Amino acid sequence: MPRLFTGLEIPAETAQRLAFLRGGLHRAVWIDQESYHITLRFIGDIDERSADEVADALSRIRRRPFDVVLSGIDSFGGPRPHSVFARVEPCAGLMELQAEQERILQRLGFPPEGRKYTPHVTIARTKGSTQRDVIEWLTIRGGFTAGSFKADRFVLFSSKASRGGGPYIIEEAYPLAAAPSMPKLAAIAAYRR
Repeated sequence: MPRLFTGLEIPAETAQRLAFLRGGLHRAVWIDQESYHITLRFIGDIDERSADEVADALSRIRRRPFDVVLSGIDSFGGPRPHSVFARVEPCAGLMELQAEQERILQRLGFPPEGRKYTPHVTIARTKGSTQRDVIEWLTIRGGFTAGSFKADRFVLFSSKASRGGGPYIIEEAYPLAAAPSMPKLAAIAAYRR
């Protein structure tokens, strides 16, 4: 059974900037640079038939490319931090793409995502680090920015259960492009309805 999720890839230049953040955090397990991504929707372990249905449904998404901005770093877990991440600024294109995938997966019978969507790029797992260690690390690197990049596709990733995530395999890639315009006659007919 494949473990699937959808996401956005991180360009090499941006990944390199993220990789410069590595180090200096006691007992952190650092994510490999080639595994950086922005998760859109975790799907989970599913059978091959369901995976084919998901891949087919995702192929019908028509969205425009959008700019992704990474700015700042933070942690998840509060007093028991479990990961540090680069923040991704929410934008309409990103949030609408994620929401559409959520609707599609619910229509296919998958349960709703249990948490509010927070776009981010995980840099390290910190279950062995103390809250103080994480706060000090964040304070030193708090001004992190990586500029922006254009998201011109999203992908369906598969992974094997592993400690720290990865390696991830791209199963399908879906380009983001403007929806094709309607021919004039079809547009006129639609208007008259």
